[in-house]
Amino acid sequence: MSSPLTEFAQPVHELHVAVRELAGAAAALELPGLAGREWYELLTNKLVPQLSEEAFLIVAVVGGTNIGKTVVFNHIAGSRASSTSPLASGTKHPTCLIPEGFDESHDFKALFPGFVIRPSVQPEDALQESETHWLFWRTESTLPDNLVVLDTPDIDSEARINWERADQIRQSADVLVAILTQQKYNDAAVKEFFRRAAEEDKAVLIVFNQTQLPEDEAYWPLWIGTFCEETGVHPEHVYLAPYDRRAAEENRLEFYEREWPPSESMNSVSSSATDEGHDLLTDLSELRFAEIKLRTLEGSLAQLLDDRVGLPSYLLEIEQRTQEFQRAAELLSAHQLAKIDKWPEVPSRLLVREIREWWAGQREGWTASIHGVYNTIGRGLTWPVRAIHERIQGEVISPIEVYRRQEWEAILDVVEKVYAKLTWMSELGNPLLRPRLESLLGGTSRAELLRTLEEAHHKVDLELELKQLVSDELENFRSDSPQYYEFIRRIDGIAAAARPATSVVLFVTGFGPLGDAVAPVLAETAVQSLVHIAGDVAGGTVAAAAGETAISGTAATGAGYLEAKFRKLNVAFTARRAAWVAGLLKDHLLGSLPEELQHAAGIADGAETQRVRELMDQINGRLVASPDRQAVSTHVGSPEES
Repeated sequence: MSSPLTEFAQPVHELHVAVRELAGAAAALELPGLAGREWYELLTNKLVPQLSEEAFLIVAVVGGTNIGKTVVFNHIAGSRASSTSPLASGTKHPTCLIPEGFDESHDFKALFPGFVIRPSVQPEDALQESETHWLFWRTESTLPDNLVVLDTPDIDSEARINWERADQIRQSADVLVAILTQQKYNDAAVKEFFRRAAEEDKAVLIVFNQTQLPEDEAYWPLWIGTFCEETGVHPEHVYLAPYDRRAAEENRLEFYEREWPPSESMNSVSSSATDEGHDLLTDLSELRFAEIKLRTLEGSLAQLLDDRVGLPSYLLEIEQRTQEFQRAAELLSAHQLAKIDKWPEVPSRLLVREIREWWAGQREGWTASIHGVYNTIGRGLTWPVRAIHERIQGEVISPIEVYRRQEWEAILDVVEKVYAKLTWMSELGNPLLRPRLESLLGGTSRAELLRTLEEAHHKVDLELELKQLVSDELENFRSDSPQYYEFIRRIDGIAAAARPATSVVLFVTGFGPLGDAVAPVLAETAVQSLVHIAGDVAGGTVAAAAGETAISGTAATGAGYLEAKFRKLNVAFTARRAAWVAGLLKDHLLGSLPEELQHAAGIADGAETQRVRELMDQINGRLVASPDRQAVSTHVGSPEES
């Protein structure tokens, strides 16, 4: 008979895959992993392996230290299936009994995904020390075809690994045979274990072991009542087992069933002498197994989808954490890293020379020849004058080298201001940004960064960069405006007139579109009119913008229009150079920090999160749409179906 919840098998399997993919994507959020989260353990250990299987029961004998769990397990098995030990925490690994042929008709290993499955060779297998989670198994001919029984490590063990193994068995199980004693029924660890079992709607049979009968007849209802009240457990059956060491060792211990909850008319001093002992395996075989299987699967689904402790709480953690990363990213992008009010101007004569050379390259035929001759004659006539000037003044430094030196001074100013701003940001107390900035500032020495920048700066071919920029800008000018010829003709006068200062601002885009990040940075600067230049030349998450103080560039025609065009060439070159500096600072100082913050800030809205939400909604929808399921009466070992 298949589980009544097989319709959920596929979406639950897909959800399991989607959750793990989400956890991988959410690693950047630095949240605790999936392991140890109860809802995830139920998804992995219970729902995925059992929803699509036939309706069999997994019964686990569980309890605290040295209270006779293995003794009860051996009585259910009808033989010494697992070795007992007088030492605390003797059982280190679970031992599993399966019906003959069960491993051929079921994916037995998939039922216990947290364990390495090994055949049991001898009863002492479960006592061996090992960091590996072993599960020892053997077939048992006395078991019904659809009953699996396990002995487990202590649920209150001082050895964490023992109760981790017991916890995994609890998650996989449908029925728990709870072994209690007068010393352990009120133990905190024991009660916590069974609280979780009750939340998952596990079926529980209580065996109150090591009782003194008839003396304890008046007290066991109080002990079990306290246990049930504090755990939420509603036992299917309650048994009393007397303290009889020899009978326990010889596998002939008696189990006396008691009514629960006890009726008022029950004789509280009933003597065990008048009782007839029960065979636990027989009682387990008569459980309404399909009803219990359905109940425990539904209980696990309920825990998985619970807003407070289930998968939704994990999604809420992700959402809250992404908001923290968003605030950190916004803080990083809300403040300019550095502002240089007067970035060095490229010498006007260099710019004019490049414009003229570009213009010369546009001439064709006779015009090009005539201008080429005149230019050659002009250079010949001026050569003696230049030679005399150099003898008098000494070797003249080229204008481009003068610019290079001035730009290096500006870069030094940028580095100083960037370090100061990052230090200030680290002191604001943002819990995510502070340690990251402190790591950046402490891990890269300023001297090392400056050496890297200086070496890269020395290798830049500034003349080639200027030539390329002039060519790009004038090609656009020629195609867009008939006035470009007038611009070339009057270039000397225009160059002399267009002399406003250039401002440069460096900033981290960090979060959101580039324009959103730039706007607050530029609001208090003088670069608003040329924001598009920054967009053209600055890539990545550290950007630069360059702009000018107001000139007559707002004029649509005339001299002011031409001056603005010349000015645009100068500012565009400055913006490119500032963007180059920003790129180096990104690579050698900030590294991947802006991208990491931005990536983490988007995880809650990412595809992985949306996929998990879709599958949750799908499973919830099916639960709501499912008709009320009636309790079925099929028993373990019975061929009847509901």
